[in-house]
Amino acid sequence: MFDCDVLVVGGGIVGLSTAYALTRRAPGTRVTVLEKEHAPARHQTGRNSGVIHSGLYYRPGSLKARYAVRGAAEMVKFCAEWGIPHEVTGKLVVATSREELPRLHALVQRGRENGIPVRELGPAQITEYEPRVRGIAAIQVGTTGICNYGAVAARLAEASGARILYGAKAVAVDRRAWGVAVRTADGRIVRARVLVNCAGLHCDEVARLAGDDPGMRIVPFRGEYYELADPSLVRGLVYPVPDPAFPFLGVHLTRGIDGGVHVGPNAVPALAREGYGWSVVRPRELVGTLAWAGSWAIAREHWRYGAGELRRSLSKRAFTEAVRRMLPVVEESGLRPAAAGVRAQAVLRDGTLVDDFLIREAPRTVHVLNAPSPAATASLPIGRDIAARALAHL
Repeated sequence: MFDCDVLVVGGGIVGLSTAYALTRRAPGTRVTVLEKEHAPARHQTGRNSGVIHSGLYYRPGSLKARYAVRGAAEMVKFCAEWGIPHEVTGKLVVATSREELPRLHALVQRGRENGIPVRELGPAQITEYEPRVRGIAAIQVGTTGICNYGAVAARLAEASGARILYGAKAVAVDRRAWGVAVRTADGRIVRARVLVNCAGLHCDEVARLAGDDPGMRIVPFRGEYYELADPSLVRGLVYPVPDPAFPFLGVHLTRGIDGGVHVGPNAVPALAREGYGWSVVRPRELVGTLAWAGSWAIAREHWRYGAGELRRSLSKRAFTEAVRRMLPVVEESGLRPAAAGVRAQAVLRDGTLVDDFLIREAPRTVHVLNAPSPAATASLPIGRDIAARALAHL
């Protein structure tokens, strides 16, 4: 009667880590993954800066804090075991004005509460790490690293032993007492005892297909990147002091595993869930975003922040000005456009930006409703959490 025991919708790093954890926690469990694209990691997983986050920023005791700290160490070990290129680089978080110092000091305290080694630096020490970076104070975090998350996802897919169906978009879900049946766009029916929704940018839509009210909506934010024409300007990873009111880390400099240096991202509303440029508009998705009360609440409360992000999106000069606060030597001509990403940000009806991973359960179903950064870093422990929940429904 069943095609599999657990059916995972979504072939990004969280869905594939869940499949990997299921077959290790319960050998013999039959797992199928539905992925609407023709390869894994085509969206958030494959379109980020490749940073293995230390867990510095996240509220102590939160899922993000616990899973990022644990996941960073596990990701380094996983990459080493499977021969995936990676490096533990460390990073600097740099304050460029006195107004940022209280927030920088709060990060020091938060890092220590999360068990992360943090070293405080003055201006002269900053230049020892990054000769061309300027700031009045900084912290150095030694456990941050870089890797290729697309390669990690591909390895998880292979090592899981799951049956992975590509080009299989879930368009209907029939949930009964005995289990679930999912119909794909090409007419295939897959029956399972339990459904796990790891659909990322479309997770709220899949939840509604299953008959559940997720109580949130994914509001897509595009992150636009440049790359340094001269990557020798930066040795490693350099971040600004983030604004704690937002889940975005600001425009930062990231030396990737390929040796190039990405600059960004900003955070602007996308006009489609997979809107990787201003020209990509999907009216139905845009109307859905605009119809959500939380979207307007965000706009009312944070319009000044949003206006700054839009300015940096539409003006390369403005983007360069933001970078020059930390890296004064960079010129507008020294930035080359790079591929953009889209963050799947869960927003509640009152406009609250969900700031932690959000996992909810329903009969025969586990929904992962908020898993943006640092979900790639934390994917191995997140996958075990989701797998344990799914197995409890069998």
